Amino acid sequence: MSGQKLVGSERQEALSQIPQWKEAEGRDAIKRTFQFNDFKEAWAWMNKVADVADKDDHHPEWFNVYNKVDVLLATHTCNGVSDKDIKLAKTMDSFFQN
Repeated sequence: MSGQKLVGSERQEALSQIPQWKEAEGRDAIKRTFQFNDFKEAWAWMNKVADVADKDDHHPEWFNVYNKVDVLLATHTCNGVSDKDIKLAKTMDSFFQN
């Protein structure tokens, strides 16, 4: 993973692989809301994601209230969306069961 900012057709191709994610307004980032059955399920998902994120040294910005987790991904070293964000988004999607 290079961590280089994705632009142009490369960016559009990468975003097409994660259709549930949207570009964030006012910031070069991607976002998604995950909704679970309850708090315990949301927390278990966050723990699973945290293990992967920590190993890759690429951490999400997220906000949790009860069964909902709002996630924002951006690569701070390139000040935008990179392949690291696409990889983490795919991981999050794969862990999501609903």
